[in-house]
Amino acid sequence: MRIGFDAKRAFLNNTGLGNYSRDAIRVLSNFYTDNKYFLYTPKEKENSRLDFLDHRTNTFVRTPQSLLNKTLKSYWRSKSIVRDLFTNKIDIYHGLSHELPLGIEKTNIKTVVTIHDLIFIRYPHLFRTIDRKIYYKKFKSACQRADKIIAISQQTKKDIIDFFYIPEEKIEVVYQGCNAIFHHPITDNTKQAVQEKYNIPKDYLLSVGSIEERKNLLTILKTLKEIPNQKLVVIGNGKAYKIKCLRFISEHNLSNRVLFLSGLELDEMAAIYQNAQMLIYPSIFEGFGIPILEALFSKTPVITSKDGCFTEAGGTFSKYINPLSVEQMKETILEILNSKELQEKMETKGLEHAQNFTDDKIAGNLMKVYTSL
Repeated sequence: MRIGFDAKRAFLNNTGLGNYSRDAIRVLSNFYTDNKYFLYTPKEKENSRLDFLDHRTNTFVRTPQSLLNKTLKSYWRSKSIVRDLFTNKIDIYHGLSHELPLGIEKTNIKTVVTIHDLIFIRYPHLFRTIDRKIYYKKFKSACQRADKIIAISQQTKKDIIDFFYIPEEKIEVVYQGCNAIFHHPITDNTKQAVQEKYNIPKDYLLSVGSIEERKNLLTILKTLKEIPNQKLVVIGNGKAYKIKCLRFISEHNLSNRVLFLSGLELDEMAAIYQNAQMLIYPSIFEGFGIPILEALFSKTPVITSKDGCFTEAGGTFSKYINPLSVEQMKETILEILNSKELQEKMETKGLEHAQNFTDDKIAGNLMKVYTSL
């Protein structure tokens, strides 16, 4: 097969949607080598997280070629790309992040679209009105026109049915994985080098994700205030909400107990995960939650939110709390810190659950969707 991908975020985004896009391309091109994979991006930006492409002979990057398409890159991606797909004889086109080009439904190219979440409908106050309207129109249109929809969790599948009235049989749940670097132990030398490079404390709680209201870092900080001497490492960046968090840190004299990091290499992130006492991921809502998987593969205990998709990612032996309850979070952190037996059980059972999300399983489930078309 000749499979095309909307690869914009694979090249230009280093967080959730970018990680999903890169991992989908990586595992498919690795396990199903006979296919040809075409990566369509408005800009071919150098990205170290795409280094695996250097070793593939079955992947091909495509960018806009005409002067008009180079000038109007958004128009190329949303419409005139269809001509390039036809020229490249694409059999299946996969919109990896909620979108499909207009007019592709009038060709013989089969289409798949991945819907990660519909948070903008569930929590409209977190989004600008204009953005909500654009997302609603784009996402719903893609779902209606696609031959198959991939939902990244049962929760997202339910939302697609409830909010867009899409027939259940059109939607397949295919879970995400995480980068393979998290699957393997990092050497002690690397861990020590990372610790020294960033001045990371010996013992610390870990928070990973964009620093925005939905991710709920402020509740972690409020809890930290209640646990004397405990340290926290935060991997992520943000704007207005981060300023709110920094203000809280300053007002409560937590500056020497909280370390912010961003722009890390993947091996550095993996080292920090594997050295952490636990990951705290009290997001209000997610489509899935890749940091949970990264922690489980790293043999790091996880505290996350009850309800929603979190149990799908976290399995039976992660700890689930009301994400806005400082008291529950504090109790659960101390429960884990004070029990070596519980830590070992969460590490072992968490790693067992993570085996449901290995590269071969993710690739096989994606390929089942393609071959069904």
